Amino acid sequence: MAHDLTIRVAGETGEGVQSTGILLAQATARGGFYVLTYWTVPAEIKGGHALFQVRLGDHQMYAQSDRIDILLAFNQEAYDRNTADLRDGGLLLYDSAEYTPPETTRWRQLPVPLTDIAKNQLKFELGKNVVAVGVCSALFGLPTQYAEKLLRDRWQRKGEDIVQVNMRALQAGIDYVEQNVTDRAQYLIEAPPPRPNTIVLSGAQSLSLGTLAAGANFFAGYPITPASDVMEFLATELPKVGGTVVQAEDEMAAITMCLGASYAGAKTLTATSGPGFSLMIEALGLGTMAELPFVLVDAQRAGPSTGLPTRHEQGDLYLAALGGHGEVPRIVLATTSVEDSFYLAIHAFNLAETYQCPVILMSDTVLMMRMEAIPKPDVESVRVIDRLLYSPESNGRANGRVPGVPVHPEEGGYRRYAPTENGVSPMSLPGMAGGQYVATGLEHNETGRPRYDEYTHVRMTEKRFKKVEAAIQDAPLPDRYGDPDAEIGIVTWGTTMGTVREAIDILTKRGLKVDAIAPKMLWPLPDHQLRHFIMSKRRIIVPEVNYSGQLATLLAARYRNDILRINTYGGLPFRVGEIVSFIESEVAQRV
Repeated sequence: MAHDLTIRVAGETGEGVQSTGILLAQATARGGFYVLTYWTVPAEIKGGHALFQVRLGDHQMYAQSDRIDILLAFNQEAYDRNTADLRDGGLLLYDSAEYTPPETTRWRQLPVPLTDIAKNQLKFELGKNVVAVGVCSALFGLPTQYAEKLLRDRWQRKGEDIVQVNMRALQAGIDYVEQNVTDRAQYLIEAPPPRPNTIVLSGAQSLSLGTLAAGANFFAGYPITPASDVMEFLATELPKVGGTVVQAEDEMAAITMCLGASYAGAKTLTATSGPGFSLMIEALGLGTMAELPFVLVDAQRAGPSTGLPTRHEQGDLYLAALGGHGEVPRIVLATTSVEDSFYLAIHAFNLAETYQCPVILMSDTVLMMRMEAIPKPDVESVRVIDRLLYSPESNGRANGRVPGVPVHPEEGGYRRYAPTENGVSPMSLPGMAGGQYVATGLEHNETGRPRYDEYTHVRMTEKRFKKVEAAIQDAPLPDRYGDPDAEIGIVTWGTTMGTVREAIDILTKRGLKVDAIAPKMLWPLPDHQLRHFIMSKRRIIVPEVNYSGQLATLLAARYRNDILRINTYGGLPFRVGEIVSFIESEVAQRV
């Protein structure tokens, strides 16, 4: 009996690949299994090869398996493009109405007449994907009631006839496996008891729910893969809590709308990917200069320019941490998992509101699209922080006054940008008596009036940097995994941490001790979390999904220059075996 199993469904976009995978993942999670998905779609609007992969098991999983156990190939192209990933001794299921693969001894092959069952037996051609769910679920032993309950929940609003025809399609797939695959022991998994308060979310949905929990009430964005899912989710949910969603004419308009709404007192965010983020950089500087809190979600994808719109990469760290003309203090966070996306979104808003500055929350293609069964977020434990507001009772004239610092008589009144110990000054909202000020992109004095002298620029620059330097102490806790006494240390970020965790498990079984850390705050670097870890290990390895080793470069400039880098940049995430092999061949013998 297996402990985890990876099933890949592949075929043409529009053929039911995604719906098959989603139904299978949701039904499996309801049955108590742990679930982790990975899927890709073509960049073309219509047509092209797509795949949806479901890894399920009786234990928590953090990355996709390097090899698939079962491949359900809807057509010849799916067979041609995916059998290289099918493990030796695995199972190929193919639609016999579409093609017949050549004979092989590498894996087992089983024809499954999906099209014939749906079209001729059931007279329900659209039910091909539900037949496929029945086939896959029967192979690993999912109790039928979980898939049946899912189908009823999904289609009962369309009437009992629709529910019943889908039930028949599901049963037809199950019957076919029971009649034609009698030796299923190697695929069967004993599910753990159903876990209460478990929900299935994508990374985009989890992050979006986190923004709602944080009190976000304004979103502006422009559609771009893979960030569009955030806008689509919030377009449905944010108005329910009195919020507003605007689809702007472009990314520049979206971010400046967020700045205007923040000036008016709203908690704002936008979501984009690399090409859109590039267009937002000038306005990012305005947010810093005007000290306006907002959150910018960067769902990274592969390549410069339009690049590979539906592929995976961690290539935007330089842009997020250092992009901009002049010096632009900002906070950069990176989420590591579906569950983490919820809580880190809240942390992003709390940091933005506390330190009145832009916060960039980085995710990536794999995580935004991944579906996972996670514990229902504990909303009661959420701590929401709002910005420090100016008090009209003081009439603004002494607000933020620093003893001993002269103020010219014509520059009296509300001192929006008065220096404070941590750089954060009380912020007024439109309509507050005595709190009038102008938020400008020009350098300005304490009241917001433009000034170009050396004294003002030095003081205001120091004030802006003082805020983000103070924010380091509020950095979210990093992910840690491994043996704290190990001499080999891994520093990574984002979803690569999941792959690192599984690599460490393999290395531990082989007798090699490894320790790992994934900081959630990537800029400014949280020295109190990283320095001891990095300086105490004999070898430091930094795996990341980019060519240039962006985090490794930032760490080398700050800590040590003998960091070992392992990079992948083909548009796909790391395989667990890549990290295992690198450490065994390049690192272990040097320790």
